[in-house]
Amino acid sequence: MSEDQHRGGTETVERTERKTQEPDLYRVVLLNDDYTTMDFVIHVLEEVFHKSPAEAYRIMMLVHTQDRGIAGHYPYEVAETKVTTVVDSARAAGFPLQATMEKA
Repeated sequence: MSEDQHRGGTETVERTERKTQEPDLYRVVLLNDDYTTMDFVIHVLEEVFHKSPAEAYRIMMLVHTQDRGIAGHYPYEVAETKVTTVVDSARAAGFPLQATMEKA
């Protein structure tokens, strides 16, 4: 007989569960101004945020009529990169478009 059989099977095995926590998400918000064209905002939404033309138009209209539109929700580092990309692209094209991020 093995040693385990002598104990009568009273051995306890502990199982540990690993819980992964989802990262906090941040909203990337585009802000309205009087100089950036609607076409450029749509272009940014399609290229940087990979929105469909219809979704890009809808968000652009929110920016135009409500002074801000949410382009997407992302983990901190991704949101930060997208904000930088938007601002850099706007400056390169000669527009003052602003993007910010806020905790979702």
